[in-house]
Amino acid sequence: MSFASVLVLNGPNLNLLGTRELAIYGSETLDDVVKLCRDAAERLDLSLDFCQSNAEHQLIYWLHAARTKVDGIVINPAAYTHTSVAIADALTAIEKPVIEVHISNVHRREAFRHYSYVSAVAEGIIIGCGTQGYVLALERMATILRKKVAK
Repeated sequence: MSFASVLVLNGPNLNLLGTRELAIYGSETLDDVVKLCRDAAERLDLSLDFCQSNAEHQLIYWLHAARTKVDGIVINPAAYTHTSVAIADALTAIEKPVIEVHISNVHRREAFRHYSYVSAVAEGIIIGCGTQGYVLALERMATILRKKVAK
């Protein structure tokens, strides 16, 4: 039995990893990311749910469902990072620690990508570390959750 549970939530177009803009996102697929996350979760004694959707309402639905089911959220909102007040509001409403992840360094890209609605509600942000960012996010989340359990 794991000491805590984490939802890893992925937004639009991440299902195209490994085939889309390889110079930016690399050749790893979403299945590769799932394996990285599952391996890290096992090592960190976390249970893990992993979801991806291109639909904003589905991401919000999963966040609402997570409110009573998980201890923390790792989210790569993808393009919704820069547009979705609704996702930021959902993250605020669930009152769980949030780590935001981006595979690419959004600050080296177009100016519209420099602003994140999610960052304002995240305890941490991991940007530009490739898919390793997910592992770093899970490691940080485990640290946050262990501190909560210890209190």
